[in-house]
Amino acid sequence: MPKLKTNRAAAKRFKKTAGGGFKRSRSHLRHILTKKSSKRKRHLRGTTTVYSTDVAGLRRLLPYS
Repeated sequence: MPKLKTNRAAAKRFKKTAGGGFKRSRSHLRHILTKKSSKRKRHLRGTTTVYSTDVAGLRRLLPYS
């Protein structure tokens, strides 16, 4: 069985949690920020967990994390 390659794009965007899930940052906070309210931008800060339906696909992309 050959070694599996880690998908580098996914490795830069997701980190593994201690419980076996993945954490991610929220989208829509890079540009065109003037029309977004302060409350909306504030709630986009920080990290959240990846939905359980997407975790199996991420495990394939990140086999060693």
